[in-house]
Order: sequence, then structure tokens, then C-alpha cells
Amino acid sequence: RLGRTAEALCVASLALRGYRILARGYRTPVGEIDIVARRGRTLAVIEVKARSYLAAAAEAIGPRQRRRILRATEQLLQQRPALAGLDLRFDAMLVAPGRPPRHLRDAWRP
Repeated sequence: RLGRTAEALCVASLALRGYRILARGYRTPVGEIDIVARRGRTLAVIEVKARSYLAAAAEAIGPRQRRRILRATEQLLQQRPALAGLDLRFDAMLVAPGRPPRHLRDAWRP
């Protein structure tokens, strides 16, 4: 339940900053993308992590998870070719109790 609440908080935060949410919990056989959002010509693939502390949330996104997200993104772009022409960015949103979500743009590169 914590994960869904954190995702909803992040979606609201993104929408307030002009992002259009294209998908939530996008599942493929190779992985899942928490949030797919678009702002202008940028397609943001966003991983949401909720932990007791922001530092712990940041550390929770490891190399193996990044690879799964990348494979899921490749499938998303194959299924929705209209998105392939956009600038792709991998972001993270970190959530901790009592703090607003922290959006790390371009958190990693494949």
C-alpha cells in the first residue's frame, strides 16, 4: 500500500509541474515502469521509491533494476512507436514520510 500511495503522491506532483501522465504501473514480461510521463518533447520514465529516509530510497535503485526498467522501456517504445521520437530520460522520485517527493531528473543513463 505504501508504494501505491507514494506513486499517487508523485503523479500529483508531476501533474502540478506540467507533466502529462501516460502510464502508471506499466507492466511487461521483462519489467515494470512505475510512471511514464511526458513534458514537451521529453519522455520521462520514472522509478518511484519510498523508504524511511530519502538516502535509503536513492540507494534502492540498483543496476539490476535499472536494466529491467530499460528492457521494459524498449518494449514500451515498440508498442507505442509515436513515443520513440521523443527525448528519453530516466528519472527517480524519492518519497519519505513527512517530506515532499524529491524528483531526480536524469537519475541514470543506460
